[in-house]
Amino acid sequence: MANGKTVTVTQVGSPIGRRSDQRDTLIGLGLNKMNKTRTLEDTPSVRGMIRKVQHLVRVEENA
Repeated sequence: MANGKTVTVTQVGSPIGRRSDQRDTLIGLGLNKMNKTRTLEDTPSVRGMIRKVQHLVRVEENA
């Protein structure tokens, strides 16, 4: 989207013992270590990935 909105995603949970698709989703978001933070464009695909691993991440909305 060209609206310029972003979301900041921080990994707060470990993927150890989770399904492999959840680990792959974290890697797709650019997260692979605890407390790592990424700022991503707010798109429907990113929102879907966040929803899939919502129990492992903390999300902050940016303008």
